[in-house]
Amino acid sequence: MESLRSAPSPKHGAAGPHYGCVGVGVGPANLSLASLLHDHPDLTSLFIEQRDDAGWHDGQQIPGASLQVSLFKDLVTLAEPTNKFSFLSYLHEQGKIYHYVNAQFDAVPRQEFRNYLAWAGEKNENVTFGEQVHSVDFDDVFVIRTSRRTVTADHVAIGIGNRPWVPPFCRPDLGTTQFHVSDFLQRAVGLGGLRVAVVGGGQSGAEAFLDLVSRPDGEGPRQVSWISRRANFFPIDDTPFTNDYYMPSFSDHFFAQERKPREAFLTEQLLTSDGISAATLRAIYQRCYTHRFLDDNHELTGLYPGRAVTHVTPGVGGADWDITLVPADRSGPAEQITADVIVWATGFRPTAPDVLAPLADRLAWEDGELLIDEDFAAHWDGPPRHHLFVQNAARRQRGLADPNLSLVAWRSRRIADRILGTKTDDQHPSFVTWSPASDPAADGFTDGFTGRDGGLRDELPKGV
Repeated sequence: MESLRSAPSPKHGAAGPHYGCVGVGVGPANLSLASLLHDHPDLTSLFIEQRDDAGWHDGQQIPGASLQVSLFKDLVTLAEPTNKFSFLSYLHEQGKIYHYVNAQFDAVPRQEFRNYLAWAGEKNENVTFGEQVHSVDFDDVFVIRTSRRTVTADHVAIGIGNRPWVPPFCRPDLGTTQFHVSDFLQRAVGLGGLRVAVVGGGQSGAEAFLDLVSRPDGEGPRQVSWISRRANFFPIDDTPFTNDYYMPSFSDHFFAQERKPREAFLTEQLLTSDGISAATLRAIYQRCYTHRFLDDNHELTGLYPGRAVTHVTPGVGGADWDITLVPADRSGPAEQITADVIVWATGFRPTAPDVLAPLADRLAWEDGELLIDEDFAAHWDGPPRHHLFVQNAARRQRGLADPNLSLVAWRSRRIADRILGTKTDDQHPSFVTWSPASDPAADGFTDGFTGRDGGLRDELPKGV
């Protein structure tokens, strides 16, 4: 591995080592920030992760799964193309860049991106693993207490992780026969001859369904049902003008808008981030064709769009599950299917930032999210020269791109600029004029977006 320069040593205060920035959590968001801050000799930084490495959706690394974004949307490239922590640098250092080019992948294999993240975390000496942050407090400086030590910092960056979400009614029964798709690799085994239901119509549900219906004879289920609230199994909208929603200028524009129209936008444009890749849909359809018309297997696949799951109860004898479905729009009668195993591909929710409990009364919140400013710094009553940055937890304030990989590098650049007191030149804004020229925040969008006002409610779906 390439030898890196020594990082600047932290100062020592009464409470222990003192850093310019401490990051809590090392997912892609904070790993990006750590990568951008690495080569600044006057800034000390430490990024702390409780896991043993920078794993990423390890339980969902289904063979053949790939990213839904460009290879350039890595940790650093769109903000600093020459940074040594880029995906291309990873391929080059591993000696396989020509092989990658020759492989002509339509999209980056998810396992390869996971390996890239692990490489970046291992390569950066300012990142530490196997250490849990217990609390973040403030006493003239931020005080971070971990399972190993106490350190202080001028600034803190919280990388809010995500936790699997399943409907409350099934939580008591989670285990070997009901589980979230994040545990797919570990639990979706020994399913030969069983009936399996996959609940959730996004990319994760599609990948799980495709894997199950592609298993060889003797190893595959005898029936696989796919259930989705959506009216069909819809593709991701990956067209050029739609992708302008994932540019910095639109993120800034979205931030300036009213809260109520923002909520409507997030609902209306969900498929720009949560639809299914066209290649995955094509592969699923081809498997259905093969099973039905070539193998004469009419039982294997069952597709149930436009349905919400309202109840799951033990079947007769308790060996299986009866799943109650109703039309997603509540327009018709209920129906029931039976499965031996249920895979809940029902998404994730941001993890509550419990480490901030000592600061809870000093922070501002907006409908379940920490209220942030234009540079992703939380509003709080502390000294303005000390910032608490929030990553991957402002979807309602920053739009669909906030939990997405698309703007990870740009967001980290914005945070790094605030920490370092610099200003990086912006890239050109969108071709699209999103809002009137009088809007000082951005190039804007006029469909009801006029200013930050109104209200949002955090309502969980009544069915899955």
